[in-house]
Amino acid sequence: MKRIFILCTCLTFFLLGIQAQIKGNEIRVVVSPDHTDWTYQLNEKCTFRIQVYKAQNLLPGAVIDYELGPEMYPTEKKEGIVLKNGELTVKSQMNKPGFIRCKVKAHVNGRTYEGIAAAAYAPDQITAKVQNPADFDEFWSNSLAEARKTPLKPTMELLPERCTETVNVYHVSFQNMRWGSRTYGILCMPKTPGKYPALLRVPGAGIRPYYGDIQTAEKGAITLEIGVHGIPVTMTQDYYDKLFQGAIYSYWTTNSDNRDDFYYKRVFIGAVRAVDFICSLPEYNGKALGVTGSSQGGALSFATAALDNRVTFLAAIHPAMCDHEAFLYGQAGGWPHYFYWQKADKARLETSRYYDSVNFARRVQVPGWYSWGYNDDVCPPTSMYAAYNSLTAPKELELYLETAHFWYQEQYDAWNEWLWEQLGL
Repeated sequence: MKRIFILCTCLTFFLLGIQAQIKGNEIRVVVSPDHTDWTYQLNEKCTFRIQVYKAQNLLPGAVIDYELGPEMYPTEKKEGIVLKNGELTVKSQMNKPGFIRCKVKAHVNGRTYEGIAAAAYAPDQITAKVQNPADFDEFWSNSLAEARKTPLKPTMELLPERCTETVNVYHVSFQNMRWGSRTYGILCMPKTPGKYPALLRVPGAGIRPYYGDIQTAEKGAITLEIGVHGIPVTMTQDYYDKLFQGAIYSYWTTNSDNRDDFYYKRVFIGAVRAVDFICSLPEYNGKALGVTGSSQGGALSFATAALDNRVTFLAAIHPAMCDHEAFLYGQAGGWPHYFYWQKADKARLETSRYYDSVNFARRVQVPGWYSWGYNDDVCPPTSMYAAYNSLTAPKELELYLETAHFWYQEQYDAWNEWLWEQLGL
């Protein structure tokens, strides 16, 4: 039995080793605009060079399909094109601010490989289409006032196995917008007694366990990373996967026809109540307090900074929920693409305006750092520029052109360095 156990263990590690070594694809599809900054003047021709590589050399005979045109609204589609020398050029142009996207699929030996690039046309002139409800501020002011009638009643459970020499890590919770409805998160607190700046990290879409921002806490800050579904954040991923396919399946559409019952009302209020929780901590210095997140977390960063003047800065990476209404005008809006896939009935359209990143961006009054790429087809750059161009507060935009709905290491490092600078670390 002992020999069998050893054999099975060795086999397991061998298989894991093989899996860990899988990286990338042999075939690469490269799509390159002819301007190095991928930016063009209105009515200027853009030439996309499509190349298919194998072993870093052009692959003759590759078969491709491509789409070309405004992002999410291609005007040209071709299939089954044979690249005799492994490359092809296509051209397009725009006469209004926005992005032209060239999306390519290459078919090689029964497999499909993809490449994409998007050319920007006067992106600083992109304007949002979403309407600004006359009672937007009243709605959110009243909603928060009502939620704050429910006391936080926080809980803090030390997680000894996660603590470091200099940081204590806690699983925390506090009440949200009604009795018994709680927000959960991971709080990281420097062990040395004192007063510290604070950072709130808000999550992208989905559901998962969280581990907290220990790195920033070790530098001398309080950090709180929250979940948004009212469920403890220390369970296994399998537990969350079952919820995602069950009780909270497609949660971003739940009650989307009613601004008071919409799933996101509790989510947005929970992020602001996280600020309430941070400000209740005696270790918080009452000065620097930032909020940051990517995708859905970018939207929550806009909302939290706009709704609570105790927030002193924000950083949003490829923010979601930008300019929902743009689809009604044939312009790309942000995730979840409500009106791209379904008809914009009056109730859902009106509700969406109270949960649009653009309308929160219009109200942000603190410095912000923003970053995304031009190849993002989850949160199209047109939608993100619609929010960014609506900002009147101090702002910095750092572009990483090739990124889609992910970030490069350099981008991640720049993000954290900016946050640490704001925190005085």
